[in-house]
Amino acid sequence: MNTDQTPSVSKAPSTVISIDAMGGDRGPAAVVAGIARSAAKNPDIRFILHGPRATLERLVARRRVLAGRCEIRHAEDVVTMDEKPSHVMRHGKGSSMWSAIESVRNGEATVCVSCGNTGALMALSMVRLRKLPGVNRPAIACLWPSRNPKGFNVMLDVGADIRADEHDLLQYALMGASYARNGMRMPHPRVGLLNVGTEEHKGRAELKAAHDLIAAAAPANDFDFVGFVEGGDIPSAKVDVIVTDGFTGNVALKTAEGTANLISELLKAAFKFSPLSRIAALLAYTSMQRLKKRIDPRRVNGGVFLGLNGTVVKSHGSADATGVSAAVKLAFQLAQSGFSERLAARVASATTPGQNAPQNKASNG
Repeated sequence: MNTDQTPSVSKAPSTVISIDAMGGDRGPAAVVAGIARSAAKNPDIRFILHGPRATLERLVARRRVLAGRCEIRHAEDVVTMDEKPSHVMRHGKGSSMWSAIESVRNGEATVCVSCGNTGALMALSMVRLRKLPGVNRPAIACLWPSRNPKGFNVMLDVGADIRADEHDLLQYALMGASYARNGMRMPHPRVGLLNVGTEEHKGRAELKAAHDLIAAAAPANDFDFVGFVEGGDIPSAKVDVIVTDGFTGNVALKTAEGTANLISELLKAAFKFSPLSRIAALLAYTSMQRLKKRIDPRRVNGGVFLGLNGTVVKSHGSADATGVSAAVKLAFQLAQSGFSERLAARVASATTPGQNAPQNKASNG
């Protein structure tokens, strides 16, 4: 039985999401505007909003849709984007980020959403929420535009930890498959291991060992293992989940973001080149708008921290109201599916080093 599938039972009357209102580059106004959009679309969401009370009360009061649906928790301090995680660990207890994570730790909220400093958010999440039993290294999963019918692939790790051995990569495969099922409604995801080539003799020793471990775990954990994939396969329809270490994943992600920005700038310049190109731009306006929406990073804003006793969604630091709303939507979907509990059960059921075979699927939560 596939235990990661969303059960056909009545949903809880509301889902509470903990929001760090102070972490983004655009300030709390963009965060409040984003959660207001989410509240307007879904009456089942409630929020705990963390930050300076006076500032947040003023912003929330302007959004009628948030009336009675937003509890404010006063937190005076703000974690800046350039603060070192070690400093935040020692001195960040009064910050909005710390307070937002505490709400998940205390069971008051199901998911935490923050636009703040990634390193600090991961460090605080690991200390306050703790890693799931059996997880050595948590991972950050992102959604990557692809040719798949869903429109996106899952990739992890994209920056939580630069190192990963074969057992870590196996856990990433299990966690990534669980995220694909719960976050993207893929009942039987296809998992690939990122390498310099698809041939089995290529790659580092830990990649070859991980290849065998993931292949052995696939039948008992409800996913198909397609083997090694290359960089060109990341946006393809060949695979649903791409597994890699945090160093490689982060380089790939930043390279893709930079390339997308370059292509956007070159297209704008090309359409402004001459009067004829300006006319062509007008004729292609509808198609260009469709393309813009298709690849708009704000629509998939939100990297998910996997492997913790609680779900944390990391929104992009520069997210506007649209981006924040997208991150909240993802957080809501994961909360509604019982993702944290399912992920814990999936990891617990995996083979640990020294075991010869996966445990029976009935042990999955």
